[in-house]
Amino acid sequence: MNEPTHFKALENMYAAAPINEIYKPSMAVSEGAVEIEIELSEKFHHSAGAIHGSVYFKMLDDAAFFAANSYEQEFFVLTTSFTTYLTKPVSEGKLKAAGKVVNKNKTQFIAESIVYDSGGIEIGRGNGVFVRSKMPLSQAKGYAHK
Repeated sequence: MNEPTHFKALENMYAAAPINEIYKPSMAVSEGAVEIEIELSEKFHHSAGAIHGSVYFKMLDDAAFFAANSYEQEFFVLTTSFTTYLTKPVSEGKLKAAGKVVNKNKTQFIAESIVYDSGGIEIGRGNGVFVRSKMPLSQAKGYAHK
């Protein structure tokens, strides 16, 4: 599979994930980099009226994860550790996460990501370590070029 086909297949896989029926994200994959956007909703709020930290984590982890998987065309990668920093609360608008691979070797990928609010202000960041699993991407739901 060539890279553009692999990137599109990863985008299809992301869209097919049942969890994304809740968030309705959009994603664009390129080599070692990903951008994800979601429109915020009150259903993502905690009881104090701002977006729950799990939404930040999801965006940050997803952006870093798919940046790592952009380099791996045979196997699904796994998050083995992820550190998240929440720097500013937000309650409405769109969130945009950008992830990129900063190091890779035979056994792991290290990726970083930043999430921004509608005004382009950083509201969180994270970094993680990702490894190849034994599960072929061909078995992942939605991993197919449409």
